Amino acid sequence: MSENNVRLFQGNEACSFGALAAGVNFFGGYPITPSTEIAEILARELPKRGGHFIQMEDEIGSIAAVIGASVAGAKAMTATSGPGFSLMQENLGYAFMIEAPCVVVNVQRGGPSTGLPTKVAQADTMQAKWGSHGDYNPIVLTASSVEDAYYKTIRAVNLSEKYRNPVILLLDEVLGHMREKIHIPEEDEIKIVNRLKPTVPPEWYQPFEITPTHISPMAGYGEGYRFHMTGLTHDPWGFPTAKSSEIKEKMDKLMLKISQNVDDISTYKEEFIEDSHIIVIAYGITARVAQQAVRIARHKRFKVGLFQPETLWPFPDKGLKKALENANLAIVAELNQGQMIREVQRLAPKKTKIVGAFRYDGELITPDEIVNKIKEAN
Repeated sequence: MSENNVRLFQGNEACSFGALAAGVNFFGGYPITPSTEIAEILARELPKRGGHFIQMEDEIGSIAAVIGASVAGAKAMTATSGPGFSLMQENLGYAFMIEAPCVVVNVQRGGPSTGLPTKVAQADTMQAKWGSHGDYNPIVLTASSVEDAYYKTIRAVNLSEKYRNPVILLLDEVLGHMREKIHIPEEDEIKIVNRLKPTVPPEWYQPFEITPTHISPMAGYGEGYRFHMTGLTHDPWGFPTAKSSEIKEKMDKLMLKISQNVDDISTYKEEFIEDSHIIVIAYGITARVAQQAVRIARHKRFKVGLFQPETLWPFPDKGLKKALENANLAIVAELNQGQMIREVQRLAPKKTKIVGAFRYDGELITPDEIVNKIKEAN
C-alpha cells in the first residue's frame, strides 16, 4: 500500500469518501449535528465528479429528493442524526414499498427531541428497525472505527443496489468526529455493485416482477421503460391492488429478498469466543470500548470474549446463538437504556445470565465500567 493512500480522517470524512468510492452521485440533505461534515464534503466533492448535491428545506424534503434521484437511476444517499431520522420515516416507508435503493447515514446523538446535539448515543437502534409503519425489512449496518466507516459506507451502497432496498448506516457522534489513520484502497480493489437492469423489451417490463430471487430489475426514468410507482400496495406492474393474493405476494417479496439472504447480508466479528464463558456484546463505538474491556478482564483471568454485530438488522441470530452456547454470562454494552439487549434475551440459552451495561448521559462508556459489570455479575 502506497503511503500516498494513507489519510488521517474523521469518521464523517471516511464515510463521505467511502460514498464517493462506491459510486454515489447524488446527495440530498439538510445540515444537522453531528453529521454535517458529510454534507459539507459531498457538497464540495460531488460536483467535481459530475455528481449532484442539493440542500433541501428539511429532512422530509431530503429523503424525498434521494428517493426521486434513485428512481431516476442515481446512486443516492443522505446523512442525518436522530431528529432528522425521525422526520424521514414516512418517506422511508415509501422507499421500502417502491423498492428504491438508497442509503441513509444516521450519526447518532442523544435524544429524544432535540436532546444532545453534540453528545453520543446509540438510542436509534430500534428506530432503525421499526421507525416506519407496516411490515418492511431494513438492512442496518454499523461501524466501529474510522476505516470501518469508509468500508461500511461502500458496503451499504452495494447492498442497497444488490437488493433494491434502502440501507441504513448507524454511526455515532464520537466515531463521526474522532480521527484515525486509514488506508484508502486503489480504485480497482473496491468491489462495486450496480442494480439489476431490465433486459426485456419495454412492452414486457414489469417494474415489480416476482422473480425467483424476489429482486426485480429496475429501469430508470428516461431509459425507455414505462412504469408506475405508488406507496399503495401494488401488483407487479406497480398499480394499486386490493386482491389478497397480490397483496400477500408483494409483502412476501419485500420480506423474502432479505430473509433468504441473511447469510450474505448479516455479518459480525468475534474475539476470544472459543474458551469464554462470559461474552460481551456491543456494536459501533461501544465495541471499541468493549474490546479493551475484554483484554483487561482476560488479564485478570476472566474467560471473556467479544461478540460484535456489524449488521444490526437483520440481526446475526445464528452467530450470536453459537457464541452463547457455552456462556454463563452475557454483558450487553450500549449507549441507551437497553435496546439491543432485547435481541440477546431473545436468543440466549436459559442458563445464560444477561446483564446490561448501559450509559445514556451523553458520555462514552469506559472499559472499567464494563469490567466492573463482569466482576459484579460473575
